[in-house]
Amino acid sequence: MTSDDQTADQPAVQLDDQLDELLPATRRALLHRIAVAQREGRTPSLVAGVVRDGRLVWSGARSMVDGHAPTPDVQYRIGSLTKTFVAVLVLRLRDEGRLGLDDPLGRHLPGTAADGVTIAQLLAHSAGLAAETPGPWWERTEGTLRPELADLLEPEGSLKHPAGRRHHYSNPGYALLGALVEELRGEPWGEVLRREVLAPLRMDRTTLLPRHPHAGGFAVHPWADVMLPEPLTDTGRMGPAGQLWSTGADLARWAAFLAGGNDKVLGAESLAEMRRPAVGPDDAAWTSCYGFGLQLRREGGRLLYGHSGSMPGFTAGLWVSEDDGLAGFALSNATSGANAPQLAAQLISITAEHEPRLPEPWRPLPDVDDELLALTGPWYWGAAPHLLRLKADRVLELTELTGGRRGSRFRPRPDGTWIGLDNYHAGETLRVVRRADGTAGHLDVGSFVYTREPYGPAEAVPGGVDPQGWQAF
Repeated sequence: MTSDDQTADQPAVQLDDQLDELLPATRRALLHRIAVAQREGRTPSLVAGVVRDGRLVWSGARSMVDGHAPTPDVQYRIGSLTKTFVAVLVLRLRDEGRLGLDDPLGRHLPGTAADGVTIAQLLAHSAGLAAETPGPWWERTEGTLRPELADLLEPEGSLKHPAGRRHHYSNPGYALLGALVEELRGEPWGEVLRREVLAPLRMDRTTLLPRHPHAGGFAVHPWADVMLPEPLTDTGRMGPAGQLWSTGADLARWAAFLAGGNDKVLGAESLAEMRRPAVGPDDAAWTSCYGFGLQLRREGGRLLYGHSGSMPGFTAGLWVSEDDGLAGFALSNATSGANAPQLAAQLISITAEHEPRLPEPWRPLPDVDDELLALTGPWYWGAAPHLLRLKADRVLELTELTGGRRGSRFRPRPDGTWIGLDNYHAGETLRVVRRADGTAGHLDVGSFVYTREPYGPAEAVPGGVDPQGWQAF
């Protein structure tokens, strides 16, 4: 149960003091879904919400007590959602130049059984480390049983797979990342988190230990409708793997941050890096994989990113659909049953199906560069037709007219070139090679030559062109 006494389906907590109401039919469908989840999952209580374009637009709750349900200010334990916060702290250190993601852990935090694995591998759970700690179940025991870093891994045999070869989830790996933050910042990771992330995002109700009002955690008997209280533990050094408590209102803010970034915390480019698959997925159907601190999953035809979480007495889930401009979260206080991660994904689907995202209105560019405008239109890589379009902020978009997958966007650089942002040409340089009179002769993209006519002019095409030109045979 929770210590709150308000009714279900409360008006949503406002994010940035704004409220964007969903349609009544959508709200009813969302409330029905969480009511079914609470009953069929046999969970004492749950709270859930939907964020659209950075604003909390709906929140609802259910509990086992008639006429009472938790508000979005009630804390629940969020388990491995904690890892998303730790990953942000590590990426901040990288962006400051304090570490490189390819650095071995031992360069900054020497003396552990994981000295040789890289920071990127720890973030992606591809370091090959053991999934759990030695000794008793860390989630239900106090951290005083593992006071030192050496207690997190077996001194021998802690590597279960070759580093960098596959995804193998490791809770101790994230405990080591938390220790890395402490080493480089010179203070406890929780304090670093509060100052650098939680305070700027106004997440005042996200804490290492529970604060009133908070839910108690329970196990529900698998074959009878009876409950057993779960212990509320301080996991100590294992905290970065799953210690945090949070609320629906705070998770709405976290979802908004994960969707758009915040320059005071972490920029959009670094967040985009976190949600790229870091190692190949294990399943051929590609239903799930892992980036840097973020899980990726396919659900109902949508690509979602976020994280699931569980600790004894609690389950949690938060997912973002970039294409829909939506995020969903769910928190429950039962060890199993309500499946909060699945519920959070379903809230996104329900909202998107009832109220699909409206496209932004078409608007002309605020200004135009005549030289860039002259570059637009068809270009040919050999005989393959491509189209170059001019976008806002001098971005160029090169696409294959035959529907291939080598299309890319290019961002301008101060030296007059462009850098590829995605797909085949990501990271490659686009140059405009000009003739003596200053007009554009051809494009060079990582040695690929694009000309205004198929295989022409001859002097621009590597290997030349038959002097007789195009012929009938």
